[in-house]
Order: sequence, then C-alpha cells, then structure tokens
Amino acid sequence: MTPFTKTSLALSLMVAASASQAAATPTNDEIWELLQQVQQQLSEVKQQNQQLKVENETLKVKVDQTEHTANSAHEAAEAVAEATESAIKSSVSASKTTIGGYGELHYNSLDDQNGAADKDEIDFHRFVLFFGHEFNDRLRLFSEFELEHAFAGNGDDKPGEVELEQAYIQYDLNDQNQVSAGVFLTPVGIINETHEPNTFYGTERNNVEKNIIPTTWWEGGAMLSGELAQGFSYDFAITSGLDVSKEGTKTSYKIRDGRQKVAEATAKDPAYTSRIKWTAIPGVELAASVQYQNDVTQGLDATAGSATLFETHAVIEQGPFGLRALYATWDLDGTGPATEGYDEQTGWYIEPSYKINDKVGVFTRYSLWDNQAGNSTDSEYTQWDIGMNWWIDPQVVVKLDYQDQSSPVGQTELDGVNIGLGYQF
Repeated sequence: MTPFTKTSLALSLMVAASASQAAATPTNDEIWELLQQVQQQLSEVKQQNQQLKVENETLKVKVDQTEHTANSAHEAAEAVAEATESAIKSSVSASKTTIGGYGELHYNSLDDQNGAADKDEIDFHRFVLFFGHEFNDRLRLFSEFELEHAFAGNGDDKPGEVELEQAYIQYDLNDQNQVSAGVFLTPVGIINETHEPNTFYGTERNNVEKNIIPTTWWEGGAMLSGELAQGFSYDFAITSGLDVSKEGTKTSYKIRDGRQKVAEATAKDPAYTSRIKWTAIPGVELAASVQYQNDVTQGLDATAGSATLFETHAVIEQGPFGLRALYATWDLDGTGPATEGYDEQTGWYIEPSYKINDKVGVFTRYSLWDNQAGNSTDSEYTQWDIGMNWWIDPQVVVKLDYQDQSSPVGQTELDGVNIGLGYQF
C-alpha cells in the first residue's frame, strides 16, 4: 500500500468519526488523540518516502552496474574477437611457412692398403635446415642452409663450411608447368636432389654421384619444369656453370673441383641442363639428363673448351626388392684436358637391395669411376659395398656397411667399416 493511500484512509476515518459524532462536540482528549493519529500517519508516510528514495538510488546503481557490465562484456567480446582474428591470421601465416631439415653423424674406420692414409674419425658431416614459405597458391619459396663438419672457423684452417644450397622462388604458370629462379640443385642423377640420409643405403654417398655428377651440385639461374604427359616430366635450366681451369688454385680438370657454389662465381659462360623423367609405373623411375657448357673454364684456359654431360639412371622399388643403377659420363674438349686424360670422365654403379621388414634393409653396391678415363694409364677406381640400414623410425636411420676399394697404383685405397646415424624432419 502506497503512502498516499494510507493517508487518504486516515483522513477518511477522521471524517467518518466526525460525522458519527456530528451531534456532539469533541473533547480535548479526543482532539489530541486524533492529532496523534495524524502525526503517526505522517511519520509513516515520511519513512516510506525515505525508503522509496533509498530503493530508487539502489535501483539506479544496479542499472548503472548493469550498463557497465554490459559495456565491459561488449569490450571483452571485441577484445576476444580481435585476439581470435589475430590468432587466425598468425595460424594462417604459420601454416604457410614450413621448417624442416636433416643431419648425419659418420664414423669411419678405414685402412689404406697402399700407404699410411688410414682414416679413423668421427664427424658430424652435415646439419641442414629447410625453410619454405607459400606466398599464395601459385608462388612459393624454397631454401636450404647447411653447416658441414660441425664447425666453420673464422679464418682458421678448419674443415667446416657454411653453405646455401638452395634459395629459389617457384611460380606456377598453370597446373602442369612451373618456373623457378634463384639457387637450386641441378636436375641430374638420383641423389643430387634427394639426399636425406634416410632415403638411401650406405653411410657415405656413392662415389660415382660424388665424383662424376658431382653431388651435391647447385647453381644459380632459372628453370622451367612440368609434365609432358601422364607419367612424363621435364626440366630445362639455364644456370651458372663450372670452372675446372688449372689457373689460380685449380690443380686439375676434375669435374668436382669445378663447382663454384654460386659464391661470386665467374659467369662468363652459362650451362644448359635438360632432363626427362618417366614415372608412370608406381615404384619405377627412369630418367636421362644432358648438360652442355660452351667453356668449362669460364675463359680462363685457352687449351680447354666445351663440356657435355650425359647421365641416365633407373630406380625400381617393387615390394621388398629395390634396385638402383646409374651411368654418367663427361666429354671435355681441348688439348688441356686431353693431355692428362680429363677429356673423358665416366662412372657407373648398380645397387640391389632387399627390405627384410619395415625397419631393416640390406644392400650391396658395385661402383666404378674414372676422372681420367681419356688416357691409357691406370686411373680407374672400383668399390664393393655391403651393409644394412635400420630405420628406428621412417625418418631416423642407423647405418652399418663395409667397403672394399681398388684404386690405381700408388693411390689411396681404403677398406673398412662405416657407421652412420641420420635423421630428417
């Protein structure tokens, strides 16, 4: 009941009381009593008004708090939305950037059969990091950064090297063709492009692809790649070339010594490389590559001229059985290379393998290489390898193998055991 209703009721009662006693004059006591009643009613009305005032203030505070809470909730919701949007953007950016790498530790215990050049050492041969980024659906970056032999001294005579093996941009012209530009691995051989330790047998890379190809081999330039038909792919590259001149610090026309590694490389004469590859049958790869360079000494040796490489290989994996075979040969023009037999540099190997189960595989390899095959003297190396790979994980491998080498008279001939630990991620 409101204060105004109670006041009206009191006055009505007083009027009614007065009417009922209209015939008689009220006494002083009665008047005093009536005044007391009115005063009591007014006091109650005052208290109720005060209570209403307090309640109104409380209600106002609650309304203000509700509005503040609503505003805070709105601000919090906006903050959460902004944080979520930022997280999504960061996640999308992270998903477009990839990091990987590989590494391998080698132990070699090899005896020199023709002298005192025994090899007993342990070496963290390579530590490599991959970085890639996808700018959009058609444009991406690939890079590979490597530290060899664990330590590269600052001006010291140390075995280590810091190398940038890959750093190129690739752009999709369409669904079947791409163009790449920068520093990339030359499209030749089996392991030059794919040489992570868990992808091949043997602690050390085979000598033919090391000395004849020569793996690992990268150049700077541009390359067009794509598909010709189902199962047929191609690569065509124009890049920096080799420099096998005997001037300066060069000591021979050996192909491996001619790698410039795109380090202030002399670029008077480019190289042209083409490859065709067939992979129509799962587990089978057949490929052939040709490289031509008009002057393999970059104009520094008048007695040398052009160089042509021809390479072909097969990789077959059918069930537990595997087979790798490769043949590569160089033809160098000029009297300089011909005088010492470097006009022909050739090699080949065959490597059957068998996987006992998903974790253990065994192999054997016979290889032959000769960097001075153009002369009539004995300059040919051969080597038998036999061993096993144990994949602790598909990306982590332990290797054990034995090598038996035959070398030219008076040259180092190493026989013995190699043990390796390698990984990729």
